[in-house]
Amino acid sequence: MRLSKMFKNAPTVNISGLCFDSRKIKPGDMYFCLPGLTFDGHDFIDQAVDSGALAVVHSREIPVKKEGAIYIKVDDVNEAMNQVARIFYCRPSDKMKMFGVTGTNGKSTITNIIRHFQEPETPCGYIGTIAISYGNTNLAPSLTTPDTLLLQKTLKDMVDGGMKACALEVSSHGLALGRVDGVDFDAAVFTNLTYDHLDFHGTMENYFEAKSKLFKERVRSEGVSILNKDDETFNQLSSASKARVISYSIKQEADYRATNIKLLEDHMEFDLSVKGKKYRVVSNLLGEFNIYNLLAAFAACAETGSDIEELIEKAKAIPQIAGRLEQIKEGQDFNIIVDFAHTPDGIEKIMEFGQSIASENGRLIAVFGSAGKRDKAKRPVFGEIADKYCSNIFLTEDDPRDEDPKEIAEEIKKGIHKATTVFIEDRYEAIRQAIETAKKGDTVLILGKGDEPFMYHEEGRVPWKGDNTVAKECVLRLLEEKKLGPSPTRKLI
Repeated sequence: MRLSKMFKNAPTVNISGLCFDSRKIKPGDMYFCLPGLTFDGHDFIDQAVDSGALAVVHSREIPVKKEGAIYIKVDDVNEAMNQVARIFYCRPSDKMKMFGVTGTNGKSTITNIIRHFQEPETPCGYIGTIAISYGNTNLAPSLTTPDTLLLQKTLKDMVDGGMKACALEVSSHGLALGRVDGVDFDAAVFTNLTYDHLDFHGTMENYFEAKSKLFKERVRSEGVSILNKDDETFNQLSSASKARVISYSIKQEADYRATNIKLLEDHMEFDLSVKGKKYRVVSNLLGEFNIYNLLAAFAACAETGSDIEELIEKAKAIPQIAGRLEQIKEGQDFNIIVDFAHTPDGIEKIMEFGQSIASENGRLIAVFGSAGKRDKAKRPVFGEIADKYCSNIFLTEDDPRDEDPKEIAEEIKKGIHKATTVFIEDRYEAIRQAIETAKKGDTVLILGKGDEPFMYHEEGRVPWKGDNTVAKECVLRLLEEKKLGPSPTRKLI
């Protein structure tokens, strides 16, 4: 694309790509000098030009400009990058129905339910923590909300792939750092606000302010904001939203409300009241928190054109969302649940659910840790919650980065006073021992990683099979051992 199409009064040279990492520059690219938390892109301009950058977008004065590139000074490089990316990739979000979901918990579940509800009538892509997925394309995730350039390129690829809609997880980091500033949403969904990410935002007020940007700035004025009336942020977000507001609730009157709820071991049922009509909903999803997720998805889809009765029919069989309340069933006589829960609120909700499905004398056994180089204050809170529900706790590594997993575990243990607790650094071994400890009627909760295929260690991102895969391997190994009997020479699967 010609540079003159992206910046007024710029030369008509052709730009072949966009990049903010000087190490990844290709000949013909435009280089954006982003100021970062550790490095400043301005310090690598010469490297970028030497690698073939044709244009350099910067905000600092550059005393000596290396020949071979066109220099464009702007007030805000990140803002300019958002607008340029939107133009370069032909405004892809304008060509699809865009669903954005933000909040502390529930983003992955709601976006995947929305995708299920949209298809096959409206081919819908998904971008979030689990994957980048559309049509027959399934790619590994980068960040919950990708950086601006990857996001806009992915949206363009979705349009080219025939997608008519996209469900996007919108993180507080993504909003604060402007990653979605080039996207306008037809429906913006808020799940809840609970303690998380204070290592980045500093205060709950800052955390909330980042989330609220989706409703103040990014939802189209003719779009809709779907808000949880049972969350204490409702009134504030409702007043701030530039789009019309639709509410959902379990506890009080709302535009979409669930009543007469039955939470059963293998499904849920409730009455859905909407626009003066009442419908009976039956779904294979489990747990009260998933009623909130369903209500949000119902509202987002119905308010953007879908038929509510068709949505209710589709709710009967929602595909398993990997690593989200994923039940591992391989013939064992106890429950195994894998979940991505990694916040105090998320962990408490999944433990409440685990307790509800355990047999009368069944124990709750948990495997979890806490991320290194992240909010340390929540570690003893994790311990307190687990101690409240669990009889056995296996503490282990969970993205330790350059922290010692044992020291992280010691901080979690400050909140544990009753439960039998053991630290096993190797996550695979911790999961294996927890499963082998379980007896008939028990429930094993494996929390924190879900289906993530990687773990962050001191040396960077390393492969990890995913908690769901490991759990399956361990229970199959256990069942095989019980079937064949112990043998010191037999090689186990």
